[in-house]
Amino acid sequence: MTPVLAESAAPRSRTQRRSILKQIMGMPAGAIFLVFMTLQIVCIVGALLYPDEFRYLSPQNLTILMKAIPVLGCLALGAGVLMIAGEFDLSIGSVYTFTAVLMASLVNAGLSAFVAAPIGILTGLLIGSLNGHITLRFGLPSFIVTLGGLLFWRGAVLLYNGAVQVRFDPEPVFTTLFGVNAAFIWIALFVTGFHLLLHRHRFGNHVFATGGNRGAAEAIGINTSRVKLIAFAIAGGMAAVAGILATARVGSVQPGQGAGLELQAIAACVIGGLSLRGGRGSIIGIFLGVLLIHTITDVLLLLRAPGFYLDMFIATLIVLAAIFNHLIERRGLA
Repeated sequence: MTPVLAESAAPRSRTQRRSILKQIMGMPAGAIFLVFMTLQIVCIVGALLYPDEFRYLSPQNLTILMKAIPVLGCLALGAGVLMIAGEFDLSIGSVYTFTAVLMASLVNAGLSAFVAAPIGILTGLLIGSLNGHITLRFGLPSFIVTLGGLLFWRGAVLLYNGAVQVRFDPEPVFTTLFGVNAAFIWIALFVTGFHLLLHRHRFGNHVFATGGNRGAAEAIGINTSRVKLIAFAIAGGMAAVAGILATARVGSVQPGQGAGLELQAIAACVIGGLSLRGGRGSIIGIFLGVLLIHTITDVLLLLRAPGFYLDMFIATLIVLAAIFNHLIERRGLA
């Protein structure tokens, strides 16, 4: 009897493993989670085997990651909510810079950072709302409207402060809270809050419905224009938060500091499983996309790879993620 039991136990364990794997793959962020965990295991093993050559687990490297992740994370969260609602915002990189310059200049003029920071965030919310209003009022593609916003606010930075950096000397609370990097605490709170908002609140259902099928959403009484307008405002506000966190981290802001960040944010969303057509995605997936981009960047830097390798890897990852998402959508429609 014992051999029979042993033989029957082996297939059952393999079936259980396949079942667990299938359950993970069935989650909204299951695929990106498996990719991220696989990469982490490889990096940790490499760091343990070659601690001097590959300092992935060194305190200095982990500290750098904790400081860098929240900036792109905030941008990607705002852009991701808007993408789920079926729209894009290419201006968030310029809004990131403009609001950071505005906040830093107000502080240098004598205003408290605790007042200047909310003013910067409010400015981001207003800019996002303006993008949404123009898009919805005139029925224009958000891609075109926010492309114009990208150039406009980039020029507004130079008009407002010129081509010089602005120093920012923040209070300690802007950099450290309870002995932990403040920016990482903020991104953890934002990820939790946005997860609850999109996946546990009625507004989240409206966002997914609006991005998935706007006509059907309106037919059941959802004010899709209001949902999109709020999503635009969230994208602008989170861009401002990202700019403030980055400025507090380095102690200054450069006029061209946010150039290209909007593409990285959208890339993180696509890698995290968001559909380019809207209506599908998850907050956890967005954050995992951000973590994956920063992990790849960090690994290439630790390996002293040429800078263009990073662009090649990220570009390849974006295309593969888009293909994978498209295949999932086709399977869902079949």
